[in-house]
Amino acid sequence: MTLPAGVLAALKIALVAILGIAHRLYWHGGIDVTYLVLALFLSTNLVICFWETCLFFRRDYIESRFAYWQQRRRQTGLNPSLEFLTTRVPLRSAFSPTVWADVWATYSVYDGSFADRRSYGFNVDVGNGFITAIPTLALYAAFTTEFLPPLAAGILGVMFFWQWTYATSAYLMSFFIAKRHRGITRSELYGMILGFNAPWIVFPLLGLYVSIRLVTDGSYSALGG
Repeated sequence: MTLPAGVLAALKIALVAILGIAHRLYWHGGIDVTYLVLALFLSTNLVICFWETCLFFRRDYIESRFAYWQQRRRQTGLNPSLEFLTTRVPLRSAFSPTVWADVWATYSVYDGSFADRRSYGFNVDVGNGFITAIPTLALYAAFTTEFLPPLAAGILGVMFFWQWTYATSAYLMSFFIAKRHRGITRSELYGMILGFNAPWIVFPLLGLYVSIRLVTDGSYSALGG
């Protein structure tokens, strides 16, 4: 059985999110919109952390596939990322690092820094994959079950939501300072670069607000708790 790569990724995110949402519904009898947004963001970041470890372990493969996708884009005029996301993946390869390395190979067509292990973009995403997976899971569990004291959850949230906001903002600055935007179209700039990275600024800012509320309120009331 096969599924499009984009559908497979969405199902993984949905499965992780549903586990938390179902628990929240059972114990609290309802879902606060703020919790729902952060549950989806944290679930997405967990999946992307896996992709970012693939970026590290398949870096040689990504550099070679970058050339392939560049050539295919010139030949077909198709969007490499969308073409990859519609490619059917066997379920037995759902967690294959080689399969998900193509996420970065196709994105590198728009920002070549991800095919260059010396770049900020490459290393900041590899760092996110290895460093934030466990804190992401801890935050998600705390927001869902309230197993941590609000002060502890709030401090952890402030640390990591600020880190996501800063790292993504610095990446976008480096993209423009290096003038990489000159090699792509306006629609690619807004769709592929700003569209894919903006959630890692907007939603962490919401998370930062919620985390500060956890510290100042001494409760989970900001999440409807």
